[in-house]
Amino acid sequence: QVQLVESGGRLVQAGDSLRLSCAASGLTFRSYAMGWFRQVPGKEREFVAGVSRYGVNTNYADSVKGRFTISRDNAKNTVSLQMNSLKPEDTAVYYCAASPGGAGTGSDEYKNWGQGTQVTVSS
Repeated sequence: QVQLVESGGRLVQAGDSLRLSCAASGLTFRSYAMGWFRQVPGKEREFVAGVSRYGVNTNYADSVKGRFTISRDNAKNTVSLQMNSLKPEDTAVYYCAASPGGAGTGSDEYKNWGQGTQVTVSS
């Protein structure tokens, strides 16, 4: 059974940094591209960042480019999202997801999802 468990979300102030982590189990981790998505109530889930199987390639939403960094550790079966210079508009539930294909921006590419972790950025 595939499990993705996010952690690290909390209340922070604008300008702060935060690091989210996702621990994966039940899958051959290095065989999956990984991504982070976020969602606010009433809106669709949106792509934040993706990383290829061996971490060589990454891609980011324009809204987070230059502020967020995705990375993975295949020895530990974890993927992380370092978030710097946080803004109130970054407030959302953040989800970790696994893709058997590439680290694309579409949520339908990702077949396994975590339960999410809440990030709240106060102004």
